[in-house]
Amino acid sequence: MGDITLSKETRTNLLLLQRTTNLIGRTQERLATGLKVNSAIDDALAFFKARNLNARAGDLGQIKDNISNGISIIRAAVQGLESVEEVIKQMKALAQSAISSPESSTRAKLASQFNELRSQVDNLLEDGAFNGINLLKNTSGVFAPGSDRLTVRFNERTESSSINQLVISGLNTADFTSIIARSALATGTAGTTTVWGQTGTAAITAINRAVRSLDSALVTVRQVSQTFGSNSSMLEIRRQFTENLINTLKGGAAQLVNADLNEESANLLSLQTRQQLGTISLSIAQQSEQSVLRLF
Repeated sequence: MGDITLSKETRTNLLLLQRTTNLIGRTQERLATGLKVNSAIDDALAFFKARNLNARAGDLGQIKDNISNGISIIRAAVQGLESVEEVIKQMKALAQSAISSPESSTRAKLASQFNELRSQVDNLLEDGAFNGINLLKNTSGVFAPGSDRLTVRFNERTESSSINQLVISGLNTADFTSIIARSALATGTAGTTTVWGQTGTAAITAINRAVRSLDSALVTVRQVSQTFGSNSSMLEIRRQFTENLINTLKGGAAQLVNADLNEESANLLSLQTRQQLGTISLSIAQQSEQSVLRLF
């Protein structure tokens, strides 16, 4: 049996119906996925541009998370310093009370409370860690490998510079000693309690030395807190900038590949109407061929 021969009108209507069906399928895919470019076949240039933009947005998303983590580490350190400041103020109040107290037994009791608060400073600095990094507890003086410090990158470039990253140093040995104020507060091998409990000017001299050391410690704490606060503010600016840049990149990628759902819905309705009209046109074309049956 040979091929079936169709009339020109029938074949034309069939081709039009096939094209309309293909367009309906494409439109339905866009409505289902929300994308007008689903692969490089649809539009290679737009597809790869959008993929590069989304890839960079993903890289910046990780950088933004690291910046947020850095902000949290600094805030933990600042909160620790604020607590240390309050403890040092209490220590200073105890020392001033000891100066005004004439009884050696009372001064000895105050010295015992003073020493207890001093140990709390140690504990606060030890507990000021966040996610394994403690900017308040570095006694090495020099940041050797493994020492606590915070490095926050601002972009995906690999070279290390002050433009691409921020390195935040924790307390060095001098700052640490100043805050704990061990050399000034230890007042000899006899200990604070024994020295403060002495009679005469020896006790007053030791207590005044402790007050001066506490004043110096307060200055150091406030300076370090201010430095950490400035770093935190700068990181917050970078975090907001990175977040806005991510939104811009994703928006640019969406403009390249996202479908206009309102337009595609209107296209689908139009194509369905065209399909129905094409079916009717095909039926009319076939009716002319059926007229030959009237001869029999």
